[in-house]
Amino acid sequence: MQGLPAFAAAYTAGYPLDKTWHGKVRQRQVGGGATGLLAHMEAKVLFLLVYQKPNPLPTMHGLHCGLSQPQTPSWMHRLLPVLRQARVALAMAPEREASRVATRSRRLAGAPAGALDGTERRRQRPMDAAQQTAHDRGKKKAPTDKHVLLSKEYTRKVVSLSPTVAGKTHDKKAVDEADLVYPVHSTLDKDTGCQGYEPAGVRPQQPQKSPEARR
Repeated sequence: MQGLPAFAAAYTAGYPLDKTWHGKVRQRQVGGGATGLLAHMEAKVLFLLVYQKPNPLPTMHGLHCGLSQPQTPSWMHRLLPVLRQARVALAMAPEREASRVATRSRRLAGAPAGALDGTERRRQRPMDAAQQTAHDRGKKKAPTDKHVLLSKEYTRKVVSLSPTVAGKTHDKKAVDEADLVYPVHSTLDKDTGCQGYEPAGVRPQQPQKSPEARR
């Protein structure tokens, strides 16, 4: 795997060998005690990639990896920050700061054409009734969180990831709040959810329905 050395370096930086998971100095030498089921870096990376792609239930994911149901989310929460740091080190992570989007190498590579869209992911249902209403969009039949993604049209790489908002937030409102900065004279593809979004110095493009589809 191309990113395995970066992942291993991020894991060692986050969890030094001379300390425990909780940051305390080890009482035993390195290697003492029981060997974990995800002892090798390759196993840790595979565990994360399988979780990121098909998003299996923790019970099923743990069954395939030899982990119990409580161990599976524990490993996820431990390894996800490591994967994030590895992606940052490899310059593969999307930009989180809106003011730096225009100068990112991913945004400037190739022709200055981008695509903007809102994406949703399922989340645990909030306990508060008001939050349940905010996160329940209706169409997904489940509570969701929303992000605005800006991707490079030709490389298909995600350039920017906006802050998390409630799933019921309209795409136009979410992209206005993201306050993205674009290169001057660039083009931006968007769908009808962002209709009316006209950033300065950018030529927006929105697909139109054919006359046959309107009938």
